[in-house]
Amino acid sequence: MVPIGVVVGGRQEIRENDWSDVTARIVLDDALLEPEATLGLVAFSHLEVVYFFHRSTRTRVGAAHPRSNPHWPRVGVLADHSPHRLNHLGVSCCELVGIDGLTLTVRGLDAVDGTPILDVKPYVEEFGPRGPVKEPAWIRELMRTYY
Repeated sequence: MVPIGVVVGGRQEIRENDWSDVTARIVLDDALLEPEATLGLVAFSHLEVVYFFHRSTRTRVGAAHPRSNPHWPRVGVLADHSPHRLNHLGVSCCELVGIDGLTLTVRGLDAVDGTPILDVKPYVEEFGPRGPVKEPAWIRELMRTYY
């Protein structure tokens, strides 16, 4: 897999909460993508961004308390959004603020400066879940201050 760009700006340090007001740029690689790669993207309000947790130093393959909080149940890595995944892949939905050629300005992308970007897709509601969404109470508590 080859990164198609990199996060520039936003946060330098890793922090787990308060991402909603963080503005950063995704600078796409002009050696890989033509200038027309972003044509039509301006019609979308949000993006789905796939990225590599390049600063994650641990890998979890079993169960743990999310964020090491003993008040939350132990869950398997596939039931958590931890960056300590086997392939260190992250997926985030963020607001598209602007486009300048191959530079995308975004808000609410939970990735730090220097993060390699693997893919960018427009967010399309119709690809979202059909029917009611079920989540445990602990994830709602965890996400309360995330964005």
